[in-house]
Amino acid sequence: MINKLAASELVLNDDGSVYHLNLLPEDLADKVLLVGDPDRVPKVSKFFDTIEIKKNKREFYTHTGTLRGERITVMSTGIGTENIDIVMNELDALVNIDLKEKEFKKEHKSLELFRMGTCGSVNPDIEVNNMLVTENVVGLDGLMHFYQDYNFENEFSKNFLEKFPYERIKPMLYFSNYAEDIADYYADAKYKGNTATFPGFYAPQGRQLRLKALDDQFLETLNDLGVSNFEMETSAIYALSKLLGHKAITVNCVIANRRRGEFASDHHASEKMMIEWVLDRIIK
Repeated sequence: MINKLAASELVLNDDGSVYHLNLLPEDLADKVLLVGDPDRVPKVSKFFDTIEIKKNKREFYTHTGTLRGERITVMSTGIGTENIDIVMNELDALVNIDLKEKEFKKEHKSLELFRMGTCGSVNPDIEVNNMLVTENVVGLDGLMHFYQDYNFENEFSKNFLEKFPYERIKPMLYFSNYAEDIADYYADAKYKGNTATFPGFYAPQGRQLRLKALDDQFLETLNDLGVSNFEMETSAIYALSKLLGHKAITVNCVIANRRRGEFASDHHASEKMMIEWVLDRIIK
């Protein structure tokens, strides 16, 4: 493996920060909360005792501070696994690459990454306004097929692939699971489930406006294959974490049940409940 990176491979800003996240190594805590919406970042950091860093570029907003004596970062990723590809690689660069020399560090550092979001459920038994931890995830976006060394298989993936009926989508699938050694943070979550990460909001999630989706029963089929909920980021977070040697876990507050036609009466209250629930567990 080449140890010295070309300027075109590791792009930096004029101040030496990583290109998209606009961060320097000292701006980042070892525990990182990942949220999609930039507006959610201050909703999280308002619970911090102190805030020392506020930086942003494009949709990537970062606040770093302390809570109950421990340093913590919250960062927005925007929507989609293509953004997660940027976030994960640049987070890893901040801790495992010497940015000045553009060389890999000899000692590897592992971050704890906590994806925190909202989701819809396809399992009629899952009630809204409850926390759901993603144990296994299937990505339908194809991202990990661009990486040489990724290979993951477990019972969920084998069963899913065996029964998945959509042949033209099948080559895009990849799988991962959460980091079991940080799962105890969320031991009291009401639900653990299997999540599908989609590459879009409309047809991939079964919505039809003027364009028809592949199959009117797509969500029901996924539920029959063991999928409990869906969103647009976790598969890339989990899979890239495994490749890069970080620990990741996702918790979503279920704000909609598509099979039952239910939506949380106040999703802002649901969001606040989720933020407090997570912070109370990852920093005692």
